[in-house]
Amino acid sequence: MNLTIDQATDLVRHTLVLALVISAPMLVIGLVVGVIISLFQAVTQIQEQTLTFLPKIAAMVAAAIFFMPWISHRLLEYTAAMFATGSLP
Repeated sequence: MNLTIDQATDLVRHTLVLALVISAPMLVIGLVVGVIISLFQAVTQIQEQTLTFLPKIAAMVAAAIFFMPWISHRLLEYTAAMFATGSLP
């Protein structure tokens, strides 16, 4: 199977969009938790670095566990389409 430049470009674009969609829930949750912690630090004037790092990591790990079925479904759907037909889903 020979790919043209347009097909290769579409494949790369679709793969990057899938990576962004899959990572979006964890990134959004990390952003929201970071803003909440920053507001808490501004109100209380506590400037501890671990206070920002640990809650964001814990929230992002919890989000990854929560969204794992959805993520795996999206990845398996994409992989099956690529191996079965060789075209984009």
